Amino acid sequence: MSPLTLHAPAKLNLSLRVLRKRDDGFHEIDSLLIKLPGLHDVLTFEPGKRFSFACNDPALPADEGNLVVAAVRAYEQAAKVSCTCGITLEKRIPHGAGLGGGSSDAATTLKALDQLHDGRLGLPGLESLAATLGSDVPCFLRDGAVRCTGRGEVVQDAETPPPLRVLLLKPWFEVLTPDAYARWQDSEALPSIDEREQEVDGVRIVNDLERPVFGKHRFLAELKQWLLAREETRAAFLCGSGSAMAAVLHEDADAGNLARCARHELDPGLWHWSGSTGT
Repeated sequence: MSPLTLHAPAKLNLSLRVLRKRDDGFHEIDSLLIKLPGLHDVLTFEPGKRFSFACNDPALPADEGNLVVAAVRAYEQAAKVSCTCGITLEKRIPHGAGLGGGSSDAATTLKALDQLHDGRLGLPGLESLAATLGSDVPCFLRDGAVRCTGRGEVVQDAETPPPLRVLLLKPWFEVLTPDAYARWQDSEALPSIDEREQEVDGVRIVNDLERPVFGKHRFLAELKQWLLAREETRAAFLCGSGSAMAAVLHEDADAGNLARCARHELDPGLWHWSGSTGT
């Protein structure tokens, strides 16, 4: 076995509709999402006599509480193999941001292990296995845009939207996905906060989790309104369940300057990333 290095991309939900709460406690959704190849974690798989796992972020668990390790154990059981490799995870996607970093890591691990074991499970087997690890995991097994339904685990290929220039901003705090969904049903709109559907180059942008998340984290509502008021911004929306906010920018906008202004006017500790959805 030669060392294998794969990138685990972040996701961006261009639309996220919450339809109803299901009898199993999950929520029925309909979401169009794309990957951000320019923002990714890095996973390296190296030969070894036994399994080992290391991560450059000490805040993350190194046992089955990490989705990479959970994916390894699930693959071993499903494929009836023993994974004797060392996995190193370099985190670049902030966690608790709604960008799907952990789920992408898990899916990338499954793809790598199946590649290293001669495609023993194949895409259908991997998708079934991924759904047991988390609702977001299956969507990362496919390239390009996807539409996710059910609780998010039913994945279909979708037409890829035109490339968009985006700026991501994330404050110091995280948002727990279960908490965002738990607040959805009884959430109320905040005065003067624009939650209407936005359209950019034929892409309809909307996130039904903004209302419950903004109700608890007022700073994110302020951040969205600040972005919408800037001349550089074409649209602004919460990334998944948050806490990152995405701004779609005009082609000639200075993303770095916009991020500096946001840190100066709102929060000096804001994390940011900018790039295109097409690269």
